[in-house]
Amino acid sequence: MNEQRSQPNHPALTRRDFLKHTSLAAATAAAAVSFPHVLRAQAKPTLNAVIIGIGGRGGGAGGDFLEAAKIAGVEARIVAVADLFPEQARRGNEHFGVPMEKCFSGFDAYIKALEQPGVNYAILAAPPGFRPTHFKACIERGVHVFMEKPVAVDGPGCRLMYAAGEEAARKGLKVAAGTQRRHDAAYNETIKRIWDGVIGDVTALRAYWVNGGPIWHRGDHGETDIERQIRNWYHYIWLCGDHIVEQHVHNIDVCNWIMKDHPVRAWGMGARQQLGDKSGEIWDNFAVEFEYGNGVRMHSYCGQIKRSWSSVSEAVVGTKGTANPAGSIQVNGDRRVRIRPENARNPYVQEHVDLIQAIINDTELNETKNVTDSTLTAIMGREAAYSGGLVQWDDILKSEFKYGPDLMYEDSSKMTFGPWRTLKPPMPGIHDIFKKPPSVPTV
Repeated sequence: MNEQRSQPNHPALTRRDFLKHTSLAAATAAAAVSFPHVLRAQAKPTLNAVIIGIGGRGGGAGGDFLEAAKIAGVEARIVAVADLFPEQARRGNEHFGVPMEKCFSGFDAYIKALEQPGVNYAILAAPPGFRPTHFKACIERGVHVFMEKPVAVDGPGCRLMYAAGEEAARKGLKVAAGTQRRHDAAYNETIKRIWDGVIGDVTALRAYWVNGGPIWHRGDHGETDIERQIRNWYHYIWLCGDHIVEQHVHNIDVCNWIMKDHPVRAWGMGARQQLGDKSGEIWDNFAVEFEYGNGVRMHSYCGQIKRSWSSVSEAVVGTKGTANPAGSIQVNGDRRVRIRPENARNPYVQEHVDLIQAIINDTELNETKNVTDSTLTAIMGREAAYSGGLVQWDDILKSEFKYGPDLMYEDSSKMTFGPWRTLKPPMPGIHDIFKKPPSVPTV
């Protein structure tokens, strides 16, 4: 997939040209927030944002966006929010002063939010299973996007993401993802040195997201299967992709970033141990080995179980030394060099600063392919562990198996809180979406 943006169909317009060539001068303000090439022509453009999914991360991202706008010298406001549940949607009013009539709830809430006048910036933070259709809706409406990671839970969802990302490039829309390490000054400087050959040729990588405690569990609340599962979304594959996808994608993304590529195959193992008989179907630990096209291997470990040792980190081994991408390098046994850039900004804020600056300056920024590659890498590792077999990149990319209801991939606004299913926790040799796909009814 090509990340490079094709040129817009129309050249950039100055405000004077726009007023000169249109007889609808009264429409100028509306058009200025609807089309990127006019937006960037304004001296001080206003960013009108919506938050789709206003839980903890969505609320945090909204605050980061407003702080970033101040840094970038741009007027910004949150004009609407959307969430499946009314009590969550009300957070838009409580935290950001969004009028209650603009705090939408229900499966179609994201459509209502995006249809508000002047919307040109969307923050996507609903459960990852919904990300593809939410992202697609934003791009269809010409809205710039910040989206949390991961961006899908299976092959069909990733294919939707790749296609929408290419459409964003054609439209000149800017897209940033919540892989904040790519906007962290220390990571950027360290990885640049790795690319410059300071530690020699990369021979191996390691990625950890090993927590020292169990996954949080919200319990079962709601009147229907779908409501109960969405309220406890982290514990269902069709909503979160399992924790190797939902959280460990950060560390996997760093390794892909260093390699400037994605792995071509994976094999691994894992289990569900401490979650026991709690509701849900996800595992609580994975150990996966990935292989890149040049033969370099990345060793991936993630766990959400009570233990005395934990680590969330990455490491790189080269022919001349080693590196911690978060900010340290050691060459030929010399003393480790710490990399601490001056005036480094909070990366959760910096990712919005970078997106806003790309919008107002019309510079290149489309992170769709990067984050989708890393999401699919994590999915490939998950399915290798679930099945107990070797999984190839092309196999998982082309897989037709959908973990969620058909409507979630077509038009999630038409979904309802109806009956659904619960898969038993995957068992290697039994759960194999390529050979023995589990029976999953459509809703």
